[in-house]
Amino acid sequence: MARLITTLRDLYEGESERAHAFRYTLLVFDLATIGFVVVTSFFARSLAVEIIDLAIGLLILADFAARIAIARRRLRLFTRLAALADIAAVLSFLAPLAGEGLGFLRILRTLRLLHAYQTVTRLRQDFKFFRRNEEVITAGINLGVFLFVMTGIIYVTQHTTNPDIGNYADALYFTVTTLTTTGYGDITLQGTWGRILSAGIMIFGVTLFLRLAQVLFRPTKVRHPCPTCGLILHDPDAVHCKHCGTTVNIATEGVL
Repeated sequence: MARLITTLRDLYEGESERAHAFRYTLLVFDLATIGFVVVTSFFARSLAVEIIDLAIGLLILADFAARIAIARRRLRLFTRLAALADIAAVLSFLAPLAGEGLGFLRILRTLRLLHAYQTVTRLRQDFKFFRRNEEVITAGINLGVFLFVMTGIIYVTQHTTNPDIGNYADALYFTVTTLTTTGYGDITLQGTWGRILSAGIMIFGVTLFLRLAQVLFRPTKVRHPCPTCGLILHDPDAVHCKHCGTTVNIATEGVL
């Protein structure tokens, strides 16, 4: 048993080539799971889909059990949003009637994997494009996850009762038009809870969406290597390097 725990810790937390390959595999599996949830929303449920649901649920359950086994503070694990999302995803795939559609919450754990120190460090080593555009890529991922979660919430709460929302595309359309304050009005959320959800999206969602979009299109840091210490990221209005104090000449908007 101790040997198994050691092996699992090496896979989930280690720095070996095998550990990095394993974590990349988890990322691919998570993304495939999310894609499956989205694609199957366009079709009627069938026996084949139910079997795949069961298989995915068992794999997620095995992954979650492995994380519990290697956790040094197991009770604390259950207070993390990613762990709660995993539990909801397991219930969704193993018991569809109890939580059908909650598999989209799997993306929250994918976000945690993408932000993990080991994964980010490895992405910098393996992909030059990521290394050069890390801040923009990270902001884009955060924005995409936010849109996907908001869309998932709308789909799960509306697709069984609202004829205007039959799949993820309909839910995404409503989400984007609401968050961008376009509001065509051709799709509306029905009932009291639908109106409350709409109000919540307009009050909180629009604010978060604009903030994430601002970070994506106007990053909070600019890339400008300090000639003395080599620090790359600086505030847009920085005059001196925060690390060594050297004067940095950062090109600003309107300056040629």
